[in-house]
Amino acid sequence: MKDQIKAHLSSQVEAYVNGKEVRESEKIMKKIESMHKRKADIMKVKANAKITNQEQNDNHTYIHYDVHMQYLIKQLDKMYIEEQLEHHVASFYKNKLYDNREIEPTDIILTDREDKDDRNSYQDSEEIRVSYQYDRLKAIQYAERWWNSYNPAYKKFDVDCTNYISQCLRAGNAPMRGHPNKSKGWWMSGKSWSYSWSVANSLRLYLASSTIGLKAREVSSPDELSLGDVICYDFQGDGRYDHNTIVTGKDAFGMPLVNAHTYNSRMRYWQYEDSSAYTPNIKYKFFTIVDHP
Repeated sequence: MKDQIKAHLSSQVEAYVNGKEVRESEKIMKKIESMHKRKADIMKVKANAKITNQEQNDNHTYIHYDVHMQYLIKQLDKMYIEEQLEHHVASFYKNKLYDNREIEPTDIILTDREDKDDRNSYQDSEEIRVSYQYDRLKAIQYAERWWNSYNPAYKKFDVDCTNYISQCLRAGNAPMRGHPNKSKGWWMSGKSWSYSWSVANSLRLYLASSTIGLKAREVSSPDELSLGDVICYDFQGDGRYDHNTIVTGKDAFGMPLVNAHTYNSRMRYWQYEDSSAYTPNIKYKFFTIVDHP
């Protein structure tokens, strides 16, 4: 069974680079088309699989496994490696593979759209103003260190994208405030945290409104962002934001490359056109973190 999974992955890798059988995979087509729009090419792909669970039911076997994908990308005179973690399940009948599918990130990311109270109250005048300088290098170093793993010093969430971004911002010296009110400020303390720390839409609201502590300024274009800044994603275009990423690099045209959790990835092109969560109605918010003298 492991050999059959390996053969399946090998055919996927070949399709990314050579375009063979690409019409059978919408995901591969989306990624190649996205690359072509950016005048970029996938030069080489590596796929390493790790089995995470196996279930047996009569003559049926279900194997859950993670795939660490690495893409060597060339764009003009620049080369870089993009990485993603995919979750797959392979189904076997009498030891013969009959289905192999990816657990789509849409199924995971959009669970953050639960009806949570993510409203924030901002009584900034009642709080002490804290001076700080955002350390972008430390934020990026943290983002790179933990893009595909989880810092045991923090709680891990099933929908972890905003928790991960908050940790990166905190590593960059962003000050917390608002404890213990979950609907106020941006903070994590022990087994408790603000909505803005862990819920995508709440962090977007906080960044747009905060005037003390962690502050940000919304800009109109992604090329205005610097390393360590934040992009928010509203995949459905309905005004409630689902996902957050942190800028960790720039491509050959100066456009952001980002790291993220939930569907763990690093140095991914900011637009997410190759994601199954992407829709034509997608909206973005671009926030640059500002210092507080």
